[in-house]
Amino acid sequence: MNKLNDTKEVKFHIGQIIQHKLFDYRGVVLDVDSEFAGSEQWYSAVARSKPPKDKPWYHVLPEGADHYTYVAERNLEKDDTGKPINNPAVGMFFSDFKDGSYITNKGFN
Repeated sequence: MNKLNDTKEVKFHIGQIIQHKLFDYRGVVLDVDSEFAGSEQWYSAVARSKPPKDKPWYHVLPEGADHYTYVAERNLEKDDTGKPINNPAVGMFFSDFKDGSYITNKGFN
């Protein structure tokens, strides 16, 4: 487990490839929030399974998409394929892919 701000443990790190448990897509972690940081309006409209707000949430760049998503930790699992994702925005955030994870560009996060 990784620690975020030395207070909360998180399961996934920036650059790690994940699999969404409910929607069955792969993606790469762009950023991590120690707890839900969105609006109540967004949570009510989008987070239909009502995941806990006091646990980590992840900004994820999905494979084959032109946007990023915001996902509760409980809906993610590690992707064990070892393969990169196909997304045109990957190069904006990451400089390389090595050992199943992306390496962040210098100065990002």
